[in-house]
Amino acid sequence: MPLAFAPESDTSIPLHVVAADDVDQTLGSLSDMARAWATSQGFTGELGQVLTIPDAQGGIALALVGYGTAAKRARGRFHIGTAARNLPKGTYHIASGLQDGELEEAALAWLLASYSFDRYRKPSSAIAGLIAPGGVDARRLTIIANGEALTRDLINTPASDMGPDELEDAARALAGDHDASINVITGDDLVSANFPLIHSVGRASTRAPRLLDLRWGDAGPQLTLVGKGVCFDTGGLNIKPGASMGLMKKDMGGAATVLGLAHMIMGLGLKLRLRVLIPAVENGIDGNAFRPQDILSSRKGLTVEVNNTDAEGRLVLADALTLSDEDNPDLVISMATLTGAARVAVGADLSPFFTDDDGHADAIAKAARAVADPVWRLPFHEPYETMIEPGIADLDNAPSGGMAGCITAALFLRRFVQSPYVHFDIYGWQPTAAPSRPKGGVGMGARAVLEALPQLLNI
Repeated sequence: MPLAFAPESDTSIPLHVVAADDVDQTLGSLSDMARAWATSQGFTGELGQVLTIPDAQGGIALALVGYGTAAKRARGRFHIGTAARNLPKGTYHIASGLQDGELEEAALAWLLASYSFDRYRKPSSAIAGLIAPGGVDARRLTIIANGEALTRDLINTPASDMGPDELEDAARALAGDHDASINVITGDDLVSANFPLIHSVGRASTRAPRLLDLRWGDAGPQLTLVGKGVCFDTGGLNIKPGASMGLMKKDMGGAATVLGLAHMIMGLGLKLRLRVLIPAVENGIDGNAFRPQDILSSRKGLTVEVNNTDAEGRLVLADALTLSDEDNPDLVISMATLTGAARVAVGADLSPFFTDDDGHADAIAKAARAVADPVWRLPFHEPYETMIEPGIADLDNAPSGGMAGCITAALFLRRFVQSPYVHFDIYGWQPTAAPSRPKGGVGMGARAVLEALPQLLNI
C-alpha cells in the first residue's frame, strides 16, 4: 500500500515535540491536570520518549514526544519516526516544537516509519497517522517516500522472486506508471548488440542476462542513471563463502536505488530528460561461466583481465556506462553495491561518492545535509591508475594487494565514461533497525541526488 499522510481531521490529536531544554516551558503551557500527569510519569524530553495524556473521557487529549538535546539529535536522523512507531493508533498533528526544516524531516520520517515489507507474512498493524504539517510540500514528500519504498521492496525481495526477469518487470511497471518508454536486450542478443561484458557475467545463470533501457522526458538537460543489477552474486567460480553470500540478494541495490530515484524524478515532473540503464544479471556457476584469467572485450573496445569473478559488478557497469556516453548526456550517475572496501572505509550509514567536479561534489554534499541523506566524497586518486593496469590487457578487474579497493573500482568505471560523471558505491542495507529505517533494504544517496539536481543540471 502506498505511503501517505492521514486526511485532515477535526478530531486529530495534538502532538508536541519537546526538546530536553524546553520541558519546563512546554509543561507550563499545559493544563494543571496535563502538567501533573506528565510530571508524575517522569517526562523529561529525552530523545525518543513518548507520553500520551488522557482526557476526561479516557481518550487521548494530547501526546508529548521527547526531542532530546541538540548533541544527541546530531548523532542520528529521523527521530520522529520512533514516535510514529510507539504512539497509539490514531491521527495526530504536530502542534508545536519544530521549525520549518525540522518539520519536513519529521514529516518524511513519519512516512518512512510506516513502511513495512509484508510480502511473505501477515501484514503488520498500521501505525499512527500524521496530518501533513502546514507549510510542508506533502505531495513532494509522498512521492519521495514511495520512491524509497520501491527501492526497499526491490532489495528486500529474495532472489527466488527478484531475478533479471522480475527486475525487468519492475522497470516496465515503473515505465508504465509514468508514461516512459523501455527497451530490453536479452540473452544472446547482448552479444550481437555489442554488450559482451554483460553477457559474459550473466550467461552461466539459468535466468538470462539483459540490459534495461528506460527513457522519459522530451526537454531539458539529459540525466542518465546507471544501476548495478546483479540480482544474486554467488561470486562465480571464485565462489563466495557462505557468510559472504548470505546478503547477496541485495547486490541489485544500485538498480533498486536508481529505479526509486527515477520514480521521484518522474513523479515530480522535473524538467529534464531521464535515461535509466540497468544491466540485470545473475552471477552464477556453470560450465560456461567466465573464468579467472579470462580476457574479455568490452563495448568500448578495452580488454579486461578477470582476476576475480567476484568483481563482476564493474564489468556489467562498464558496458552500460559506455552506452550512456553515446548520446552525450549532461550528467551520468552510477549507483552500485560495488565493494566491501567502501564499507570498511565509511561503514553502512554513509554513501561514498566519486566525482572530478568540485562543484558537483559541493552540491551533493550540501543537499545531503539538507535532506538527512549522508554522503562522503572519496577521490578518483590518479596515482592508483597503474593498479588497474595488469600489463597483459588494458584493465584488471581485481587488482592484487587489497588496498584502496573502492577507489580502484571507481577508477575502473571512469575509464568507460567521458561525460560528467558521479559514482556512488552504496551498501543498500540497514544492518540494525533505526528510526524510519527497519532492518533490511534501504535507499542511499537518492534523496541527496534529487535535492542536488537543480544545481547539478541548472534546472
